[in-house]
Amino acid sequence: MPSMPDLAPAARRMAALLANVPDSQLASPTPCADTPLGALIDHVNGLALAFTWAATKDFPAGGSQPPSSDASRLPQDWRARVPERLDALAAAWRSPDAWQGMTKAGGIDLPGDQAGNVALNELVVHGWDIARATGQPYDAGKDEIESCLAFVAPTVEQSGGQGVPGLFGPAVETPANAPALDRLIALTGRTPSWTPPSTAS
Repeated sequence: MPSMPDLAPAARRMAALLANVPDSQLASPTPCADTPLGALIDHVNGLALAFTWAATKDFPAGGSQPPSSDASRLPQDWRARVPERLDALAAAWRSPDAWQGMTKAGGIDLPGDQAGNVALNELVVHGWDIARATGQPYDAGKDEIESCLAFVAPTVEQSGGQGVPGLFGPAVETPANAPALDRLIALTGRTPSWTPPSTAS
């Protein structure tokens, strides 16, 4: 039986972060290069749905397409809709069957346990992105971070540190004694010390 990390804490944390995002910040930059906050939230909205389908292995007609990153596609009620999808995502991955066999996510075939780990990593890392972009505190659980590192580190090593298209960019160097969350963030191509550009003239 593959390891089954609980996605619920990361999903709830993401929902709490989104509740504190005002419309005035949707055009703000994020640690994801060329991805403003509104576009990143649209991406989270789409990935929550795509990875729920991946867990249940119940796909819409036409299959599961990669999540978009387009703020104009955010529904008017996104502050209610996205948390509902995040709850459904966490619930779907509580089923042992979700972690078994093969599935699809974003049009890509992959093992169920790998899809679950990708989903958790997306929640943890994009949660950090949104927290940094909006100046909110971020405190991921130790078990979540360790699960993500166990998935991300070998993947990055196989890429030679050059990143994985569609998942994350080239790894950023960090000190060996850096906190675990910083190491995870750096492995996914982000600078752990990132802060929004100053708007001062």
